[in-house]
Amino acid sequence: MNIYKKLLAALPLLLGTGVAAIAQDIKADVQHYDISLILNDKTDKIQGVTGITVRFKENASELLLDLVGRSTKDTGMAVSAVTEGKVRIPFRQNDQHLRLNIQVKKGETHTYRIVYSGIPKNGLIISHNMFGKRTFFTDNWPNRAHYWLPCIDHPSDKAAVDITVTAPAHYSLVANGLKTEEVRLPGKLKRTHYKETVVLPTKVFAVGVADFAIDHPGDADGIPVYSYVFPENKERGFKDYAIAVDVLRFFINRLGPFAYKKLANVQSRTMFGGMENAGAIFYEEESVGLKSLESLIAHEIAHQWFGDAVTETSWEHVWLSEGFATYMTNVYMEQQYGVDTLHAGLRADRKRVVAFAERRHTPVVDTSRQGGYMQLLNANSYQKGGWVLHMLRRQVGDSLFWKGVRAYFAAYNGRNANTEDFKKEMEKASGQDLGAFFQQWLYTPGVPVLSVHKGTEPNTLVVEQQQEHLFTFPLEYRVEGNPALQRITIKDRVTVLPVPAGQQIQLDPETNLLFNS
Repeated sequence: MNIYKKLLAALPLLLGTGVAAIAQDIKADVQHYDISLILNDKTDKIQGVTGITVRFKENASELLLDLVGRSTKDTGMAVSAVTEGKVRIPFRQNDQHLRLNIQVKKGETHTYRIVYSGIPKNGLIISHNMFGKRTFFTDNWPNRAHYWLPCIDHPSDKAAVDITVTAPAHYSLVANGLKTEEVRLPGKLKRTHYKETVVLPTKVFAVGVADFAIDHPGDADGIPVYSYVFPENKERGFKDYAIAVDVLRFFINRLGPFAYKKLANVQSRTMFGGMENAGAIFYEEESVGLKSLESLIAHEIAHQWFGDAVTETSWEHVWLSEGFATYMTNVYMEQQYGVDTLHAGLRADRKRVVAFAERRHTPVVDTSRQGGYMQLLNANSYQKGGWVLHMLRRQVGDSLFWKGVRAYFAAYNGRNANTEDFKKEMEKASGQDLGAFFQQWLYTPGVPVLSVHKGTEPNTLVVEQQQEHLFTFPLEYRVEGNPALQRITIKDRVTVLPVPAGQQIQLDPETNLLFNS
């Protein structure tokens, strides 16, 4: 996803909404969600029936699901019945969870049907768009699907999903997967069904219901690409979103096959600049006409590989999603506009990393955080993660880097991965031991802080590391008046460079090092 100013304004509210109250049920593995929603124009109350097919990894007497219950402010979901076939299942519900009383054995698979209703406090945003028209859009990251859906709301539990929405007939539905049914019903209603057979984490489940103008600007390697925009933005929106065809084709060629059967780019009411829902990306409604729309679209499409198809095992590894999307955006812009554009993007990203490191002393893989996952949407996860990939590319070489990235995607497509999994794939591809590289750049806070001053010996300059933890890295530099690129390994607190008298040096002229000076 791409951070947006509305998200920054909403962070204090989100941090108080209980999004950290997730209890991952390690005994259960959801295989499939069959979601049916009834929406209307008279009230924000939704009616839901969700079938959850679960394979049990251990004997269990309880299934713990995430679901925000009814509150005193009349928001939240109230469950009225749970059944398995014709058998009623006893259940208990509190403000964050739904507990089913069951007796199952390891290896068994069961399907439970949950009937519920209520006004979503979050996660499914029912509001009016910039043109005053009513809309319904899911906005699930990081774990807000359980505000409207009984589920295991954790990125490690991926499942296939069917989504059926019954709503007033003037609305159109866009969702994950392919549309399999659209039926007019009595009472000026319409029922629409989408089916996604590829397993997804709940964070990228998509339900978008609005008055849409729909375009099909083309296909990329056989994948149909669609644009869903508000009718008032039809002319500009279709033109702006059409670039997604070329972006998708670029990433297919660079990274590997696209995991889904279609890609929809949707003007929406997400609080993010963009939200990478699998096969149905939601963009903030003001994205139409945005100068940076091309890079935004590239960022969200890159997520279809990293974040969606390959999903981080847990939130502390979110750089595998956001850092990858950030760097892949820079790579796409380099291909489109040249290496100077890549360098400009990296320099801008470096400034954000340095500024963040001066405020917060935390590593990219931050295992200390328990909850408050919105705070992980920071320069460590995005820009520093992207910079780590750039430096890794320079360390192992271009061809081996892309070999490793493609191997990582192929190995974990449809699965979960953590930072160690990525490291192992890159080590296999490159033949290098990358333990020290990953340790200092991903598990150690901060970046190298370098000062350069005149040495005590004649014709020398001193490069000094001023940060607490010493880093080891190749430092490239040019001496004033000499175009040759020179390189030295920095590993000590102080390194002395021979430099002709009176000459200065330019550090990192090719933009290959993340550092502060």
